[in-house]
Amino acid sequence: MDSVTIEVSPRQGSDWVAPDCAGQDFYAIDRGLRDLLALYLPVETREILEPHFARLGALAGGRLDELARVADRHPPVLHARDRFGRDEDWIEYHPAYREMERIAFGDFQFHAMSHRGGVLGMPGPLPPAAKYAFQYLFVQGEFGLMCPISVTDTSTHLIRRFASPELQGILLPRMLSADLATLWKGTQFITEKAGGSDVGAMETVARLEGGEWRLYGDKWFCSHTDADVALMLARPEGAPSGTRGLALFALPRRLEDGSRNAYRIVRLKDKLGTRSMASGEIRLEGAFAWLVGQVDRGIQQMMEQVNLSRLSHGVRAAAMMRRCVNEALTVARGRIAFGRAVVEYPLMRRQLMKLIVPTEQALSMSFAAADAMGRARDGSPEAEAELRILTPLLKLRACRDNAIVATGSLEARGGNGYIEDWVNPRLVRDAQVGLLWEGTSNINALDVITRAVGKSGSHRALAALLRRRLEASGKLPPPFRDRLAAILDRALLLAERVAGDADAEALARQAATALYDAASAILLAWEGSQPRADAARALIARCVLEHRLSPRDPLAPENPPWERAATDAVLSGRALDFAEVAPLLVA
Repeated sequence: MDSVTIEVSPRQGSDWVAPDCAGQDFYAIDRGLRDLLALYLPVETREILEPHFARLGALAGGRLDELARVADRHPPVLHARDRFGRDEDWIEYHPAYREMERIAFGDFQFHAMSHRGGVLGMPGPLPPAAKYAFQYLFVQGEFGLMCPISVTDTSTHLIRRFASPELQGILLPRMLSADLATLWKGTQFITEKAGGSDVGAMETVARLEGGEWRLYGDKWFCSHTDADVALMLARPEGAPSGTRGLALFALPRRLEDGSRNAYRIVRLKDKLGTRSMASGEIRLEGAFAWLVGQVDRGIQQMMEQVNLSRLSHGVRAAAMMRRCVNEALTVARGRIAFGRAVVEYPLMRRQLMKLIVPTEQALSMSFAAADAMGRARDGSPEAEAELRILTPLLKLRACRDNAIVATGSLEARGGNGYIEDWVNPRLVRDAQVGLLWEGTSNINALDVITRAVGKSGSHRALAALLRRRLEASGKLPPPFRDRLAAILDRALLLAERVAGDADAEALARQAATALYDAASAILLAWEGSQPRADAARALIARCVLEHRLSPRDPLAPENPPWERAATDAVLSGRALDFAEVAPLLVA
């Protein structure tokens, strides 16, 4: 065959602008996710769900991404009255948001995945690792809608666990419906002007009137404001002060006769991020509500939903970091500067690794927590203890890292990253909410150290899990495995010391972060040493060990040969064999 010479026109004008991730398949390009699904899901479950993971991965980088961009530019609008002048406050959503709802609640049925069979061809409820993998893919396209998805899921959990059989009969068929016309979407309303983190300061009052509970007061921050049913805390008249006096109620938006319940949406919040989703304020004016569970156990019951939401927030942070990494890699490989692709420059390669390492940490910790949840639901008390500490650890650190990674990804795109035509500003804005919803960083750090460690002793179950992972990592070079074991011991000791010292509260974030980094390093090393897994995860474990858990001289030059080789290997984009990685773990 004769050779053909193709002349390539030089770049000019818009040709120089780096591409973004539009149109990419977020499942196909995520080897880490696929490897962990193979580790944590049974073969038969993966075979059923694999086509759906692939479908959602394509949607997340395609149609869902398109819809999310439109919905972010057209936030919901509150209408105080209907056209007849009646106080029928309602929220108008852009058609793009409604289409995303059809994908989430109608097609994939996120709200029902954990609660019944028949979703995506599964004979029973999906295991948590599968559910959170779907959330992880969805959020890479759209973050805001995941709040209504998650709180519908978690509200259903509380109704199933604590509501009376009669109340379950009223709510569950609606909350688990696959038909959007009959589906009742859920939410939780907790925050008040008097109490955000200090829930015990709550002022909403519940009165028993004519045999029915009626609620009076204001809720200050209500995400998914117009949900069909909202779980909320209120203080029954005569109940003691503080959290002991709070009861849990289910507030329907409409009564059984179709009329509006006695509460008003006062206004919508003009938020920094999650603009596609409605957050607002409500005023309760004698609104009817059902009591859920025991009248003196409201805070304990609601904390189950809070902890489930915390875990989902950690997974969402992992997902958003993945999107940020994908954007940064796409820019670095597609942008030409000074005659070379940006990815070839050492400083950019170092910056990319700073984005990749926390992203992979969060993914590993997400799957460890999801797996613990599955085993806990099967009756394992050890797994329940693991989940007790993994949840706030993930919420604390992944959400904090997300804000840093989003900013680094924006910087990788340069000036265009600051322009709303691109996804980066939305990623930066949305990342901030993870630092606030379901407890600030301080609240989650205190939960880890003062309660999970100090009161529950859950760190011992986590330590046992991590030591089993090290024992199952026989391919790791012994010196590297020993370093990981020693770091774990030191992190546990620090956590115990801080938990046992009432004057050491200021160190709670340091101690919790050390536990997170030690746990994620061990998980990454174990994952990377497993058969057919990408051994790059073990290299990332060493990066965590060196950069987050080892003493360093801030004035010493840093560019060791092992790290340059590890960077080249990770950024090559190919699956790494453990034989080529092992020497770099001890070099």
